[in-house]
Amino acid sequence: MSDVIYQAQAPLEFIPPAFNPLILRGFHLLLPSWINWQTAITQIEADNVEVLVDLYRQFQEGKIRFMLAFRHPKTDDPFCLGYLFSQIMPKVARQQNAALQLPIHAHFIYDRGIPLWAGAYTGWIASHLGGTSIQRGKADWTGLRSARDLFANGKFPMAAAPEGATNGLSEIISPLEPGISQLGFWCAEDLQKLGRSEQVLIVPVGMKYSYVAAPWQAIADLLSELEAASGLVVNPKEQSQHPCLESLYPRLLTLAEHLLSLMEKFYTQFYHQTLPNTKTTATETSNRNEILAMRLQALLNTALQISEQYFNLQPKGELSDRCRRVEQAGWNYIFREEYKDIKTLSPVEKALGDRVANEANSRMWHMRLVESFVAVSGSYIREKPTVERFAETTLILWKMIARIKGDKATQLPQLGKQRVKITIGKPISVSERYPVYKENRLSARQAVADLTNDLQQAMENLI
Repeated sequence: MSDVIYQAQAPLEFIPPAFNPLILRGFHLLLPSWINWQTAITQIEADNVEVLVDLYRQFQEGKIRFMLAFRHPKTDDPFCLGYLFSQIMPKVARQQNAALQLPIHAHFIYDRGIPLWAGAYTGWIASHLGGTSIQRGKADWTGLRSARDLFANGKFPMAAAPEGATNGLSEIISPLEPGISQLGFWCAEDLQKLGRSEQVLIVPVGMKYSYVAAPWQAIADLLSELEAASGLVVNPKEQSQHPCLESLYPRLLTLAEHLLSLMEKFYTQFYHQTLPNTKTTATETSNRNEILAMRLQALLNTALQISEQYFNLQPKGELSDRCRRVEQAGWNYIFREEYKDIKTLSPVEKALGDRVANEANSRMWHMRLVESFVAVSGSYIREKPTVERFAETTLILWKMIARIKGDKATQLPQLGKQRVKITIGKPISVSERYPVYKENRLSARQAVADLTNDLQQAMENLI
């Protein structure tokens, strides 16, 4: 959610799907030019597309219903999927002599909060492209019913990101939310009640970004910018070295340690928090990484507790789960039922409501800081020292500093031209698991958990 929302407002309304084929046609026509103009992507390729072509053929013949569960490292991912549908799949279908009905498309589920930071027009576009909105942090029954209906009865297959949000890392998958699996079982249930014979599948889709040429100089320049912004004095000789991983990694570690020290002081001095003593004088890279990871986790937990304490929330579950609950609690303070008719409120009531909204937004800031780091382990680069991992980690630090400075953190710097690899995984049958799901409530919960775990493993295997 944007940091500019300071006033109490009417509740967020559900944005229903309103698919318009003319809007989709225009979207498909403009998409290649838009990708070239607005992103760093110069090449999109896909593996196992023939599997997806066959699935669409079966869907159009009324044999199956399926959902594409795609990786979501970046905000560019949906545009890459659009390119797959509009540019790559028609070519592969022609090569296979598969007579698919056009357009090739998918209904999709998107976060209701996106139009708050990306602009209200994005909600209109998403709706007319056949998307359905959902609020992530609560049981949004209106959104769930819409997604459930589209899965069973929509004109197209479904698409959703089971991670729930971007994590900025191409080679680490955040813990999957169980909603995708639950929707799969609901679809199987709905089809059975209607006496329909379609099989229900979930199809894992990998999404991986790489650089066309290693942008070490651009990374070095960005590091210099971040070092200056954080008040870190760097030896000019270090900056003048030929940039490469060996020369830049110590600088990245030093910057991360320096930022952690600043934030630890911030929370202990002004929020009266007690952080565990994990500092050390170790100089070995491996020890520095381990200590960095411990300090980071302690700091993230502390920052999130600042938000949770204000909203009277208990710290339960993974960091991502806790972030979603804080987000929803903040929305409840800002988007309020009594503001549906603002004319009924006195000036004093409205002013008090605005004050609550302003404070809620301020407390959510700590959660937004944590949100950027939910998948950061501290050993991501050391485990596989590639330019992509180095760049992704540096961009996460850029995002953190941008949030601290109050700058817009949604449009990341472009370090270099990129290619995208989309990989279609092996479909997972929901229908085969449905008999266990419908036995009783306990077996249903276990079936959802097992399917979610299997989907997580399948998506990790696509990396």
